[in-house]
Amino acid sequence: MARAWEWSYEGYVPEEERLREALCTLGNGYFATRGAAPESITSGSHYPGTYIAGCYDRLTSSVQGRQVENADLVNLPNWLPLRYRIRPAGTAPGPWLSPDHEHLAEYRQTLDLRRGTLTRRSVYQDQAGRRLYVEQCRLVHMGNPHLAALHTAFTATGWSGAIEVEAAIDGDIRNAGVARYRDLSGCHLTGWSTGTEQDDVVWLRCRTVESEIAVALASRIVATSGGHTWQPDESGRRPRQRQTPRKIFQTLVLPLDPGCDAVVDKTVALHTSRDPAIGNPLRAAVAGVRTAPEFSELLASHHRAWAGLWQRSRIEVPGEAGRILRLHLFHVLQTLSPHTAELDVGVPARGLHGEAYRGHVFWDELFVLRFLSLHFPEVSRGLLDYRHRRLPAACRAAQQVGRAGAMYPWQSADDGREETQELHLNPRSGRWLPDHSRLQHHVGSAVAYNVWQYCQATADTDYLHSKGAEMLLQIARFWAASAAWDAPLARYRIRGVVGPDEYHDAYPGAGTAGIDDNTYTNVTAAWVLARATELYRDLPEPRRKLLLERIRLDPAELERWEDVSRRLHVPYHRGVISQFAGYGELEELDWAAYRKRYGDIRRLDRILEEEGDTVNRYQASKQADVLMLGYLFSPGELGGLFQRLGHVLNDDIWRATVDYYLARTSHGSTLSSVVHAWVLARAHREEAWAHCEEALTGDVVDIQGGTTAEGIHLGAMAGTLDFVQRGMTGLEMRDDALWLSPAPLPQLSKFGVRIGFRGHEVDLGIRAQRLRIAVSDSYHPAVRLVLGGHTHMIAPGTLRWLDLPSGRRPVRGHRNGRQD
Repeated sequence: MARAWEWSYEGYVPEEERLREALCTLGNGYFATRGAAPESITSGSHYPGTYIAGCYDRLTSSVQGRQVENADLVNLPNWLPLRYRIRPAGTAPGPWLSPDHEHLAEYRQTLDLRRGTLTRRSVYQDQAGRRLYVEQCRLVHMGNPHLAALHTAFTATGWSGAIEVEAAIDGDIRNAGVARYRDLSGCHLTGWSTGTEQDDVVWLRCRTVESEIAVALASRIVATSGGHTWQPDESGRRPRQRQTPRKIFQTLVLPLDPGCDAVVDKTVALHTSRDPAIGNPLRAAVAGVRTAPEFSELLASHHRAWAGLWQRSRIEVPGEAGRILRLHLFHVLQTLSPHTAELDVGVPARGLHGEAYRGHVFWDELFVLRFLSLHFPEVSRGLLDYRHRRLPAACRAAQQVGRAGAMYPWQSADDGREETQELHLNPRSGRWLPDHSRLQHHVGSAVAYNVWQYCQATADTDYLHSKGAEMLLQIARFWAASAAWDAPLARYRIRGVVGPDEYHDAYPGAGTAGIDDNTYTNVTAAWVLARATELYRDLPEPRRKLLLERIRLDPAELERWEDVSRRLHVPYHRGVISQFAGYGELEELDWAAYRKRYGDIRRLDRILEEEGDTVNRYQASKQADVLMLGYLFSPGELGGLFQRLGHVLNDDIWRATVDYYLARTSHGSTLSSVVHAWVLARAHREEAWAHCEEALTGDVVDIQGGTTAEGIHLGAMAGTLDFVQRGMTGLEMRDDALWLSPAPLPQLSKFGVRIGFRGHEVDLGIRAQRLRIAVSDSYHPAVRLVLGGHTHMIAPGTLRWLDLPSGRRPVRGHRNGRQD
């Protein structure tokens, strides 16, 4: 059972170390530290990194003679450093030891998912047969988000003498964790100073260069030898200290004899000027580390905090799939914990685990909030607030391109401006190329979708009628302004965009960027316009009046919204839904030849560019695009959307569309496997598990050419959790009810999840074609459950077993103009 909650690595493998560091990151939603060895320094094998949510800095670099600005999640001063060497009696000190030293005889590290700790066991043996055992336990406290601690125990075998320990805080840090960024400016820290407080506490402070965020760390060392608090000599002096402007060290020498362990506990507090309710970050850090309890008490309270999180997000899946899902959930909770709800931060696509994507916020929240809203709705609301605070910036961006409403950026960081670069590097060819991904305006639909789904899950009408409505209406405004009437087609069209596929950013030979009538963009825009119109009409009169004044909305605009939502163009070709207008006229790619030549062709765009070609010429997609619609919308809802648009979407058309794009997708994104597993679970069950397995193991195995060492893929991890939670259960929340349409795979025929729904804790389990539902005891009304067309009322404090409906539902369709 213990192994089900552990992630372990046996032996030291330098070439795997950076991947392990990412997967062994510890965090608490406020900050996170990679799983680097405290004895190590930045090298080809190691990359220590500590990141605070939302701590960005902006620098200018020169790229091909152009000045380019980048906002980066800042790698902060390293609190981990702690190295050691043995001092046998009567001999000179030995070398400083680390996993890279030749004296390393044994090595094991274990990530305890249940308790949120990383333990390391190292054994060193020299030529004389003297052995040193080192046991380390590390935590980033889930209860107090500003504390971290490192517990190190030393045991001697075959010798007597002392162990010399040097602990430090290292501020001489730069962002250098992503090879393709290393030629760009990465020195984000300045203004260092170091010092001590009453001899036993040391500190370092600095600030970021452009954003001028003040950062302070304070460290306290407590050492014992033979069970007694360490006293180095008769005067009782504290550890010896030395400092430079960018580093501060504490050195101590502890007696060490066989059977008489020496222990060093290092406790650290971290604060910045972005923190609420503090006057000065340094003062707060020093006070925090001084009042922090000893390690055993910190560990116990940390365990209790994690137990509470697991209680709220229970997921039970047997076997190796279940173990990987716990790892995914662990990293989601470390990046987005209840502490996150109080911060002004979004969803960093690569977690707080590294510097890939510069720590930016993309649309990945689309895959994350659906899970969080059913477990930690306060976190979802906080993440939506991040988008609401940047609504003025999105409105300014729309105005700059001559449109009304809000145009959210494809990449966001601190203040809501567009952070997407205009150039990107192809590491295969070494060439910097134009980057048109900022044309992925569908990110606005993702924001609107997340607002709507959060409010459906929580019944938070206060949010829906205030901040939620403001975002939804401004996004709808943008889509209405973006749609142009095409008289010959008798349809509205949205031109010059990039869809979720990302490969196709222009037509072959075109002098302008963007493609027209991306189906995903158009259908989700129609959905936003319909929801916004419905919401406006349902608003209480005082709220409606307030919004009219606040955003200067003319009620006449709603007539256009209604018209556009019913007449946006959706292209078809050869009996399937086209990814965009003209997709079916592109050339077919010889997939077999490219797989034979290159093996891994996930990044087909880079391969073709290196050859002097472009993926824009081919029917080839990086990831799910049209099929994303099957991820967002239930069969009935999607059928209703197409009917509203005047199009037919039946079972045959959808299956043909799934088959068509399945054969033309390279899966160059980790999100693609999640979406394909989701869609195929209902369209082609026999193929779904392969994609599910790929989504589960993508970061764990990190196939050749993978980038998990630069940061985990948070959206894909959350997506696998939601695949079980919603994909396998067919869970929807609408009409004040839980709607279930289970479609368990043979490989996932037995599982259980706990969700929160409108004040209830609801346990759902599937086993042997039966559904188990238990509702926690509370004063809330009974839960209305719809299963197989039948409605069941589940009273609080009761448990029911229900038979799953037999037979297969249509994949897509509608009946009498109503959604199924």
